[in-house]
Amino acid sequence: DLTRTMTFWEHGSSPHSPRQQPPGRAGPQGAGSLRRNSLTGEEGELTRVSNWPLYYLFSFGTELGNELFYIIFFPFWIWNLDPLVGRRLVIIWVLVMYLGQCTKDIIRWPRPASPPVVKLEVFYNSEYGMPSTHAMSGTAIPIAMVLLTYGRWQYPLLYGLILIPCWSALVCLSRVYMGMHSILDVIAGFLYAILILAVFCPFVDLIDNFNQTYKYAPLIIIGLHLALGIFSFTLDTWSTSRGDTAEILGSGAGVACGSHVTYNMGLFLDPSLDTLPLARPPITVTLFGKAILRVLIGLVFVLIVRDIMKRITIPLACKIFNIPCDDIRRARQHMEVELPYRYITYGMVGFSITFLIPYVFSFIGIS
Repeated sequence: DLTRTMTFWEHGSSPHSPRQQPPGRAGPQGAGSLRRNSLTGEEGELTRVSNWPLYYLFSFGTELGNELFYIIFFPFWIWNLDPLVGRRLVIIWVLVMYLGQCTKDIIRWPRPASPPVVKLEVFYNSEYGMPSTHAMSGTAIPIAMVLLTYGRWQYPLLYGLILIPCWSALVCLSRVYMGMHSILDVIAGFLYAILILAVFCPFVDLIDNFNQTYKYAPLIIIGLHLALGIFSFTLDTWSTSRGDTAEILGSGAGVACGSHVTYNMGLFLDPSLDTLPLARPPITVTLFGKAILRVLIGLVFVLIVRDIMKRITIPLACKIFNIPCDDIRRARQHMEVELPYRYITYGMVGFSITFLIPYVFSFIGIS
């Protein structure tokens, strides 16, 4: 009933009353935009929206767990705020998301049925639902931000204590609102993220230092992430889970390898311990302008790298494994194509974020 109540907020009816209009026949002034799965062609239900602020609020909340957010959020930390915190946030994110995706494919609980829920988003509909990895990420990231920055930067702890519940609640409730998870999925994701943080947070410093300083770290990082991506899944049917996990592992490996090269070339030097806690620098026009310039140049570079690697890896994998490439959507559903395409493409994206792009910034004088 709680799940039905949340999803029926979307069009203003009670969870036990008939829908105001059938899906796909909503009036133009009250229609909610559809979220389409580009890999399957499936679309969400077109339904009436009577509370637009709530719709946009939870649409924003669900985006806090999607690729667009990650591809802006982590680079922004690394390029503009604190590379050390950015790197370690990526480590935690990879751990949380990888364990969450693996757990989904072990438990294999389906997502909420429609009806009774109204599914406004279907991109992850082919995946299992328990636990909610959106809820896991939406819980782990703000908590990790506070754990990694408090004491390193000067700011009132109250700010962090306000940020954590607001961020987590927004993401968790948005998944129920979108019709993609039950209340139980979200609660399990929230608690699972807390457990993972409690177990692994004490080792994040050690992992980051190993990635940067150990001579053979890149070989170990690449081999470990590849092994995890290949041997973790025994899927009964195809879903977006396998590709998303390869994308996460590839990104993590690329960021770690990039930080290793960056450290050994001396591009980013973390401040010494005797300078902590760090004070926020005064915001000037020059500082703000450089930050905006770094984001714009960096994201354009990231998108170019991603597009180039995608155009190279998919046809190459199809050719190597003799898979027809005339239908890209179908070709990408083969493990032989999906895993190398996602892993290599997003590995290069991660490597670019922590090495190639900072090197460009240093070269043109905006680092």
